[in-house]
Amino acid sequence: MESVERTIISQYSNSPTLVQLVKNIDGYIDPSADIDVFYSNIWNIDSAVGKGLDIWGKIVGLDNGRILKIPSAEINLGFHEAGNASATPFGSGVFYSGNPATQNYALSDDAFRTLILVKALANICDGSIPSYNRLLQNLFAGRGRCYVNDLGNMQMRYTFEFYLQPFEMAIMTQSGALPRPTGVLASLVQVPVPNIFGFAEAGTGSAAPFGQGTFFTGAMNAS
Repeated sequence: MESVERTIISQYSNSPTLVQLVKNIDGYIDPSADIDVFYSNIWNIDSAVGKGLDIWGKIVGLDNGRILKIPSAEINLGFHEAGNASATPFGSGVFYSGNPATQNYALSDDAFRTLILVKALANICDGSIPSYNRLLQNLFAGRGRCYVNDLGNMQMRYTFEFYLQPFEMAIMTQSGALPRPTGVLASLVQVPVPNIFGFAEAGTGSAAPFGQGTFFTGAMNAS
């Protein structure tokens, strides 16, 4: 009641009709529910959804929002030597155009929330290796070991001891969320220990023998 009376200027405070109208409106229209919903769905990054997360993406500087490009699952025309997973025969595959086919991928709310938090931390990080490692641990929590290597000669490398999902690879190579010092070349490698092929010198817990492990595919550029 006291809050209602504060909304009426003094010259009308003795008008019973006006005072009663204001009291009635206060009872009929309670903005607290809408304020709570706004806070939960828009303002609070931990619970924001949909449009709320899209707004946060713009605030932290994710220009493309939640849309990333990932490699297409389309298999090109090829020959038997390439294997069924790498090429498809006449009448099935399409010709390779020279550029890798891609498709747009919209991150889910949970994945996009993680990307927003990482970009927010990247905006204020001090550019040190421990800060970069913390970014990776936040983005890929519970997935396995991931860290930054200082290669010297103005080069750095993101190392993942597990395979990245296509949308995660898109985050690493296209989103621009992960920082790097100006003029430093950043690369990315996936080393799925212990399922990658190697020799005895690597130790039984670090590599797999013939017929079991996959070959190391090399490094690629990171954003």
